[in-house]
Amino acid sequence: MTAIADAPSPVDLLPEGLLAFLHCPTPDAWIDWALDNPELLLIDHAQCEKKAASTAMSLLYRYVDHPLLLTKMCQLAREELLHFEQVVKLMEERGIVYRHLSASRYAEGLRRHVRTEDPERLIDILIVGALIEARSCERFARLIPHLDDELAKFYRSLVKSEGRHYEDYLMLARRAAPEAIDDRIAFLAAREAELITMPDTAFRFHSGVPA
Repeated sequence: MTAIADAPSPVDLLPEGLLAFLHCPTPDAWIDWALDNPELLLIDHAQCEKKAASTAMSLLYRYVDHPLLLTKMCQLAREELLHFEQVVKLMEERGIVYRHLSASRYAEGLRRHVRTEDPERLIDILIVGALIEARSCERFARLIPHLDDELAKFYRSLVKSEGRHYEDYLMLARRAAPEAIDDRIAFLAAREAELITMPDTAFRFHSGVPA
């Protein structure tokens, strides 16, 4: 992968408040790991887009009495499936075969903290969704200056959509809560930061640092 000229600063691409929402930036060691594994980066990216669409659909089925959530999740599912299609097409053009990869511990590591009874369950799922989208957005932005022109342009477009998804998830979490949830957000964000900075043996889009 080659650097593009005059690449915008990652911070300039990110939605306001996103870096403060995340409790740590992606470590430089992960960026180096990603650049050493361009095929795995795209394959797992495709899987992440598909999983994101699936999460949105599951919320559509479970929480039919939340009209705004239904609207936002319909939009999100469509966008994530479009992104999945775009990543698969890009992979085909580059001769990369799409295949199954085992999941990283990231999403499961966050889900284990989700409470079991509603409305707390829904609130936690939405906060976790916001964290995943925010981290994806931040990682796309961090990668852009190191990528070839085609992939950098694609990831730049994803920063905008993933940033909007982060904002939508967080807004829905606050609306679903009967009281302030800042402490809950801080708790889950701290767990997310732990997962991002812990050693991992297998590279994934949401893995920690190389062991």
